[in-house]
Amino acid sequence: MDKLEKYKKAWDNQPEDVNKISKKEIYKLSHSKSSSIVKWILFIGILEFIVFNSLYMFVDMKEAYIEYERLGLKGFVFWTSILAYGILFYFLYLFYVNYKAISISDSTKVLMTKILKTRKTVRNYVLFNLTYLGLTMFAFTVASIQVDFNDLTNKQLVLTIIFMLVATSITLGLFYLFYQLLYGILLKKLNKNYKELSKIDD
Repeated sequence: MDKLEKYKKAWDNQPEDVNKISKKEIYKLSHSKSSSIVKWILFIGILEFIVFNSLYMFVDMKEAYIEYERLGLKGFVFWTSILAYGILFYFLYLFYVNYKAISISDSTKVLMTKILKTRKTVRNYVLFNLTYLGLTMFAFTVASIQVDFNDLTNKQLVLTIIFMLVATSITLGLFYLFYQLLYGILLKKLNKNYKELSKIDD
């Protein structure tokens, strides 16, 4: 059992003056844990960005650009990549701002508000990544079908669409599980701290 749980269990049976001291101790522990969690969210976000962009080192970009051009998606890939990088850098900036904000919180209500803001930022970040991935896969699916449309029979066309839909669903599902593993555990801990702080605030 961690210190926060011990303080919480002992809190109810203490005299009022000691109870006030316990509230301060519980707040300090919750504050410290929340700050640490948000710092990990920032670190993981940066590490994730570095790892995924390092994968380009293992891809023949010349062949990739030839394929983009064949599908008529060269401009699409260029502009959506610029937009995506801009949004991703913005989210990393928000992770940093949230960490700095929580680390200097000076009241229970302020800390609770910043915890909620951090949770919302992470969820929007995950939603953006999944949406961007889904739209990109959809665009490539439509472009591939259009390019090869005249060479496909009706049966092949249907099978191609089904295959692409299944592949997209599996990919999005795997990435969702990946993000749940990366951020879900941290958000649950952050939510637990929020509930503890709400009891103190009451």
